[in-house]
Amino acid sequence: MNLSPSIFKAYDIRGIHGSDLDEEGARLIGRAFARVIAAMEQRPTSQLNLALGRDMRLSAPAMAAAYGEGMAAEGAHVIDAGQIGTEMLYFLVGSRDLDGGLMCTASHNPKAYTGAKLVRRGAVALSGDEGIREIRELTAAGLGPPPGGGSVEQVEISGEFQRHVLGFIDPKQVRPLKVVVDGGNGMAGPMVGPLLEQLGLQLSTFYWQPNGEFPDHEPNPLLPENRAFIMGEVLRQGADLGIAWDGDADRCFFIDDGGRFVDGDFLTALLATSMLRKHPGETILYDVRASRAVADMVTAAGGTALINRVGHAFFKSRMRAEGGIFGGEVSGHYYFKDFYCADSGTIPALLMLEELSRSGLKLSALLEPLRSRYFISGEINSQVSDADAKMAQIAEHYADAEQSRLDGISVDYPDWHFNVRASNTEPLLRLCLESLVSQADMEAKRDEVLALIRA
Repeated sequence: MNLSPSIFKAYDIRGIHGSDLDEEGARLIGRAFARVIAAMEQRPTSQLNLALGRDMRLSAPAMAAAYGEGMAAEGAHVIDAGQIGTEMLYFLVGSRDLDGGLMCTASHNPKAYTGAKLVRRGAVALSGDEGIREIRELTAAGLGPPPGGGSVEQVEISGEFQRHVLGFIDPKQVRPLKVVVDGGNGMAGPMVGPLLEQLGLQLSTFYWQPNGEFPDHEPNPLLPENRAFIMGEVLRQGADLGIAWDGDADRCFFIDDGGRFVDGDFLTALLATSMLRKHPGETILYDVRASRAVADMVTAAGGTALINRVGHAFFKSRMRAEGGIFGGEVSGHYYFKDFYCADSGTIPALLMLEELSRSGLKLSALLEPLRSRYFISGEINSQVSDADAKMAQIAEHYADAEQSRLDGISVDYPDWHFNVRASNTEPLLRLCLESLVSQADMEAKRDEVLALIRA
């Protein structure tokens, strides 16, 4: 059996198939997951109803079967939705009020990877702080003979899911926009494709069929090399916009009509205003790395903007506790209260199509007021030997600024600000910086902070 301790991450389980995690290890994780959920629910494993799904990876059928066998071996009833996008697993758990769910996926990672995303009742994510640590400890200690007695049921949920997410927009408002889409040979094609076809778009599809070999490019549009194709295709076709998804399709990324990538904080601002138009006066969550454009636009639209820690577990739990209607992260995760506070790669695509149709404006025109006022660096990584010491040095150097330790260190001046956070898994510090003066000022401030970090 292969079950490396390194696979248990802050937000999920992930590693190389075979060497880090194999089917026997997955079976053990399935058993431990059932026990952790039973403890949370304060019920025996024999009374649990747990969802199961898998993505298009070559290892996924065997790995998902092993997870399911492990859960059933503990006595749980497993509801297996087969090959689906990750957000469909969240929908299955939320809509049927199941005790939890396990999605067999390695998200945007290269083809050698495997893993799992785990949620409890309400599609609330397990994390290293709650749930994943306990699974790691249980698998390390050994579980003994399984009680058995569980079962596996196959279900089809595509129709239910599509009807639910389509309810976020008025389909009749959507004009026949010219749209280029890149599925990255992941789950976007079968999950989002049928919805886009219903909207009467001029649709041009690429890498739309699931294929775990990823013959065209890795399913990670955050990497410039993986989005170069769709950027070029939008320009070549004179399209209104491009949309690309990651492997398990719970994140989508946008290319404007000028072939430019749309930063996640600017997309959060646009989606927030769209949601506030439908739900006036509501609360919007955004992460510590984001442009001030988000809070400014939310306030202008009559909403309340709340800054939040990075990470889906933190967004989902706070949305539940404080009732936010929508939350957005710079990394492309967008959360919706009416989608069980879970993240979706489908709903943002539908909302932006509706917003462009309603406004009659090009996406570049919607973005121009943001791009001409808010100058952002994007996330920049630096390798450091002692992250805590470096953070203390940053705090001392910028002692005259307003500072926050909500997540890493945030340093705020009236006309510029930045956040530095430590990576959960690598010896890295991540910098996001913004100037409200000019692109040149942003670059100068960026270089100043990076020099301090890398000294």
